[in-house]
Amino acid sequence: MDVLPRGEAMKITNIKLTMIGWEVEPWRTATMRFGGKTKLGIVAIDTDEGITGNAFLGGGDVSALQLMRLKPRLIDKNPLDIGAIWHELWPSHRGIHPSVIGAVDVALWDIAGKTAGLPIHRLLGSCRTKVPAYASADWFPTAQEFADEAINFKNQGWPAYKIHPHADPKSDIEICQVVREAVGDEMVLMLDSMWSYCYEDALRVGRAIEDLDYFWYEDPLQEEDIYNYVKLKQKLDIPMLNTEFAPGGFYGMQQWVQQQATDMLRGDVAVCGGITPLLKIAHMAEGFHMKCEIHHGGNSLNNVANLHVTMAIPNCDYYEVFPCSGANKYALVNDIEVDSNGFVHAPEGDGLGVEIDWNLVEEKTIQSYE
Repeated sequence: MDVLPRGEAMKITNIKLTMIGWEVEPWRTATMRFGGKTKLGIVAIDTDEGITGNAFLGGGDVSALQLMRLKPRLIDKNPLDIGAIWHELWPSHRGIHPSVIGAVDVALWDIAGKTAGLPIHRLLGSCRTKVPAYASADWFPTAQEFADEAINFKNQGWPAYKIHPHADPKSDIEICQVVREAVGDEMVLMLDSMWSYCYEDALRVGRAIEDLDYFWYEDPLQEEDIYNYVKLKQKLDIPMLNTEFAPGGFYGMQQWVQQQATDMLRGDVAVCGGITPLLKIAHMAEGFHMKCEIHHGGNSLNNVANLHVTMAIPNCDYYEVFPCSGANKYALVNDIEVDSNGFVHAPEGDGLGVEIDWNLVEEKTIQSYE
């Protein structure tokens, strides 16, 4: 009797989600608030070969219910048909949040890596085993506090620091000036204005940080304002990074390239809907000799998934640690760490290659969905 290779006839048998409590000190940027008492979903996709894929899912009970709506469409499918499954699920993003589709996709890639006995970045086509990190700040009331934090990370060996400022052009320029003066010319600095300005203010801030030799200028205008992004990019020489929340995910990126509205593309597994579309975005950028700078994922396991993609592409300069205080680190036995030279390293275990803290999950469980 012929025996099929491992995984060839594998089937998804169940999808479970365990909701756990997650509490950290509240923190913020000028435009968004985070932390406090929240919930984190631990996704498990089981197979008839005893291999389980995992992902983390934010969004609380709403995301949990959306995941359960997808479950009947996934049972009995081969989990290795990752591309087919993603293409089937993506049109649902009008009613199912992309992060939910992304959690399914990440868990399927985890299964694929465990089936192959390889880390995900090896399946994607590894380009490197380490990448420099940048410290991505939350919010401080004064420019000097931003500067003090930047100096602290510089002294620890981190090569770069990104500012999320006050969303006030005059104050933001002052912050950028004070931080540059504090760290000197050798530290790479970026500015993420988080969709805060009108065109005129964005132009003033952009010209100021050009003179301060900032490495990139990120998301100064609203994410749908492609008309003014085109104008702004024509006026500025500093590289612009503008597509973190570009409407349409992967399918919305082509117009940003065609209209020359950004210098680099942006994405992460939660916002874009998984590893599958994030890799597509990175390859699209590479085809135009553009960078694709990968955004943080909002929780520890999403950040690990982002790291696998980062290791599998040649056109991402840095790994984002946001917030650099570490507030997104939760529910892994060993999280991603930055070494003394400012690098993070590729996971080498099978699949996602990290261990979930199941003792913490059991202790913090609030509700289960199955």
